[in-house]
Amino acid sequence: MNKPEIVIDTNVVVSALRSKRGASYKLLMEIGSGKFALNVSVPLVLEYESTAKRLIGNIKLNESDIDDIIDYVCSEAKRCRIFYLWRPYLKDPKDDMVLELAVTAGCDHIVTYNKTDFQNVEKFGLRVVTPQEFLKMIGVTK
Repeated sequence: MNKPEIVIDTNVVVSALRSKRGASYKLLMEIGSGKFALNVSVPLVLEYESTAKRLIGNIKLNESDIDDIIDYVCSEAKRCRIFYLWRPYLKDPKDDMVLELAVTAGCDHIVTYNKTDFQNVEKFGLRVVTPQEFLKMIGVTK
């Protein structure tokens, strides 16, 4: 059986950086476990980085910690170049960026807390799930 191909939305990364207790943190800890394949693009990684660094002062991590986390994510993820844009398809252009990556990478799932922001992406063969739902699918309990 092939591993699920996923894209993790920025809100999940932010949640993981804010707390070690939730499903988003557990999901980030599973990166590199071989249970799924994570996909990223340059625009998404830049969004992860800029959003995470805006949290400095409100979380226990500093800039160097965030750089290390982003570097690890990039080292474990499949990097994709986006050549075909689907914009505008969703309400938020940042969500379109996630959709474009998921389509280009041939992903099975978009993992997000904002499921309603990704309406009608099923036509691309994608399923939108929360971190907790995805962890359950891959047999990881919180």
